[in-house]
Amino acid sequence: MKIVIVGDGKIGHTLAEQLCREGHDITVIDCNSAPLEQTSQDLDILCVEGNGATYATQMEAGVDSADLLIAAADSDELNLLCCLIAKKAGARHTIARVRNPEYDGELSLISGDLGLSFSVNPELSCASAIARTLRMPSAIKTDTFAGGKVDLLQFHLPQDSLLAGKKLMELPGLIKAKVLICAVERGEKEVYIPSGQFQLEAGDRISFVASPRDAQAFFRQAKLSASRIRTVMLVGGGRIAYYLARQLLEAGLNVRIIESNSDRCEQLSVLLPKAEILHGDGTNEGFLREAGIDRVDAFAALTGIDEENVLMGMYVRKTWPKIKVITKINRYSFKSILETMDLGSVFNPRFTTSDLICSYVRSMRSTVSSKVETLYKLVGGKAEAVEFRVAEGSPVCGIPLAELQLKKNLLIGCINRGGHILIPNGHDSIEPGDTVVIVSSITGLQDLSDILAGRSKG
Repeated sequence: MKIVIVGDGKIGHTLAEQLCREGHDITVIDCNSAPLEQTSQDLDILCVEGNGATYATQMEAGVDSADLLIAAADSDELNLLCCLIAKKAGARHTIARVRNPEYDGELSLISGDLGLSFSVNPELSCASAIARTLRMPSAIKTDTFAGGKVDLLQFHLPQDSLLAGKKLMELPGLIKAKVLICAVERGEKEVYIPSGQFQLEAGDRISFVASPRDAQAFFRQAKLSASRIRTVMLVGGGRIAYYLARQLLEAGLNVRIIESNSDRCEQLSVLLPKAEILHGDGTNEGFLREAGIDRVDAFAALTGIDEENVLMGMYVRKTWPKIKVITKINRYSFKSILETMDLGSVFNPRFTTSDLICSYVRSMRSTVSSKVETLYKLVGGKAEAVEFRVAEGSPVCGIPLAELQLKKNLLIGCINRGGHILIPNGHDSIEPGDTVVIVSSITGLQDLSDILAGRSKG
């Protein structure tokens, strides 16, 4: 597909990189020549310098023949204007990044008038992902499928775990919960989509699919269960902290926010009357202790400075190892170093946003026989989990899974049939109306039939 991206910042560049990797024809617009030069060198794509909200610049970028325009500039208003002009100029679909909480309600009223196909809020998306993980504290990350009926969870296998050294085919004798281990990251580069003969090792980063109830049972039976979270401390009072606090308060948790800016503290006190707002420096060890860090169940470092978040995350992990730690990272240029640090659960707003947009892009390419519903990138983009909705006519329907000739490095994680969740075995089959979660190190799956050996993607 032909896609035009307005804004070559963190999210715009990440989107260009991922969508380019999936074979799309990408053009990037930005007013600043410096990032465009770097993007052009890194990705070898067309870059246009200019104001993306003007008709002339958009036409120079070919928006009149574009399948999609993604507006990811710094200004919400500029992004909405970009989408309006692009739709008038002939773009089939438009997506806007909109970050201001005040626009939450208004967008549903005016999206049709703006020609807006989809909007995404990076901070809200990231906050929702963090909230999911706090609801399942035994996991370092939790994603959901099938409207929340299925979870995809990740955890580190500790040295003393009873699962270490065990083959997957041995686990049913130890664990009665219905789960499917679908991806294992070992070291910095090795990623496995495991078979029953695969042997787990201490230190592995494991992803598995299960219902929320079975996921809790798995952690409990594997002696990996963490205590329920009741009180959360957030350092940094920005948008992510606001959205996260709002969700946690609605779920009945106690929330304590530390913010260094007094004006922002006053704003948060009005916006979040049930939260405890503390004015101070969260990077100061003495202040953290005075604020009661030793009496919370979870801690989230959410300032706008990565270095501060990293230091706080490492400090809390080392000093209070039972506290669930969340570390927000905006830049990922030193990913290999960050992965060696004990930072708890690490979240990057740009990646949660790019997952949402890539999922929408793939749904645009849906065929009659299947449609992409949800997409998550795993283990740094080396694997992915894709949820497909199955329609009549799919070549995978009605055939026992044991008889399907599937590509290598691919697993069928679960089948959702009318709300009933199946962790499938070889006797089960996929039927029209199901949603099916596929986990694979083959990235870029466009259609459910792409899982069959001998078929190319899309």
